[in-house]
Amino acid sequence: MEIVHVYVRRRGDFGRQSHFSDRPAELLVDIGPDPPLADGFIHRDPRDVATQSAQEMSEHQVNTERFESESRGINHVEGGWPKDVNPQEMEQTIRFRKKVEKDENYVTSVLQLGSVMENCIKQNNATDIYQDYSEDEEAADEVQEPPAAKTVNVFRDPNEVKRTVTGLSWHPDGNRKLAGAYSCLEFQKASKDMSFDSYIWDIENPNRPELTLKPVSPLVCLEYNPKDCHTLAGGCYNGQIAFWDTRRGSQPVELSSVEQSHRDPVYKLIWMQSKTGTDAFSASTDGQVLWWDMRRLSEPTERLVLDLSREGSLDAALGASALEFEATMPTKFMVGTEQGLVLSCNRKAKSPAEKIVCTFDGHHGPVYALQRNPFFPKNFLTVGDWTARIWSEDIKESSIMWTRYGTSYLMDACWSPVRPAVFFTVKMDGVLDVWDVLFKQNEPTLSIKVCDEGLYSLRLQESGRLLACGSRLGGASLLELGPSLSTLQRNEKSLVAAMFERETKREKILEARQRELRLKERSRSEQSREDDGAKEADGQEDPEELIARAEADFFSAIDAEIKRRQKEEDKHREKDVCEEKEVRNGAE
Repeated sequence: MEIVHVYVRRRGDFGRQSHFSDRPAELLVDIGPDPPLADGFIHRDPRDVATQSAQEMSEHQVNTERFESESRGINHVEGGWPKDVNPQEMEQTIRFRKKVEKDENYVTSVLQLGSVMENCIKQNNATDIYQDYSEDEEAADEVQEPPAAKTVNVFRDPNEVKRTVTGLSWHPDGNRKLAGAYSCLEFQKASKDMSFDSYIWDIENPNRPELTLKPVSPLVCLEYNPKDCHTLAGGCYNGQIAFWDTRRGSQPVELSSVEQSHRDPVYKLIWMQSKTGTDAFSASTDGQVLWWDMRRLSEPTERLVLDLSREGSLDAALGASALEFEATMPTKFMVGTEQGLVLSCNRKAKSPAEKIVCTFDGHHGPVYALQRNPFFPKNFLTVGDWTARIWSEDIKESSIMWTRYGTSYLMDACWSPVRPAVFFTVKMDGVLDVWDVLFKQNEPTLSIKVCDEGLYSLRLQESGRLLACGSRLGGASLLELGPSLSTLQRNEKSLVAAMFERETKREKILEARQRELRLKERSRSEQSREDDGAKEADGQEDPEELIARAEADFFSAIDAEIKRRQKEEDKHREKDVCEEKEVRNGAE
């Protein structure tokens, strides 16, 4: 079949008409040889020409199309109920259960099903499929592997204007998701085109975030609710607190009012242990710690001003940059400040002035990280300026252990949840340091260059196997730790406990000695003051006599100096006379 397509167009749309005709060949230019030009060239004889028998090839590169995977979930609800019964309504379910239990066939059905279930239960009890047959055997001494870590994935900020990963949080159920807070903390450096979005990533899919969170202001911190894996809370750059339910989309479910929120960026938010599972508290550089109920964020439930003068003045308050709460100590919490102090507080104190119990001073700059040891809560870790320090609650004057001063600023740190002797730090030069205080104390056990830009945030998985750290340009790197860093070593707890106890005793002895020296110096200075006062009281002389005595001493000193100079001149004269005599005698 012949396919014909007819183009219908005006003659003017085809352009100017071309006229073709046949014509013979015509010579336009004829340039003859010019012998003088040959003098400017060198005759090449012999001439080498390289040839290859193989076919000439050219190298090309091509990228295949990126495969973008997308994860979708489904929520299962309780089934088996009639359509007219809502399983969420307690009264309807109780009424339906009573109605079914009164049915005559209910008892016979339960008895028939009971024999079948009894047989299955007996089979399950006969064989324990989860039994560990080697638990009584002593573990064989294996060769200790060197500490190691490798990068598994990198989750990059999908926006054109890159932002800093200021906070990370692991999903509490299975740790297969990672939430990241993105914002720009450099003062007045935020671009107008900068996005406010933060993301939840599936650790198996770095190509696209699983969910985008859309706050009203960039998020500085973000935390999963440990009791409800579908809810998150975050602190914004403008001081507001936002609450999300991932089942209800990207927009926040609750948002605190600007008037009742912080006045500065919220640098830390922590969920608290409560019956409702909706209580949290936040800290900011405006000098306040606020407690919230996420079901009603119209105003905070409690407020604490970090004023050391106990007057509650915001003008004199210390800006909070870190926060720590231990579930085993429900009334205690700790706050790290911009001034380098760590405040130990008690929420249940009788008055606001008594809530700040004591202070720990040990850093020259803001305290960026603060965390208690998960095995020994009395000992806690702080990071500020160029060092990381380990403290004991019994010692207020000094830390019991510390790292040496580095060349790059430390930004975050955390303890290992499985090894009490191991903690991790990240620095502004993009290096992740792993410290094992049982193995080395003067230098890190392992240092890894994660990226070229600075690292700002750090979060370790509960199993201690995976570690996530966020960079200044929006990259969240996921690292897998080796077995030696993620497995509890033999006798490690007892050895670390003994080390902390020994260092605490040493610092107590040094503190007592320092206190004793201070008392001696104070008593010596008071004694000298008393002696000076007694001398002044006993020896009160006439001012004229003091002046006359001073003049006499002055003139006597001058006379002595004149006599000394005259003696020296006499010696020089005698010496010159003797030399002249010797010269004359020699001439004669």
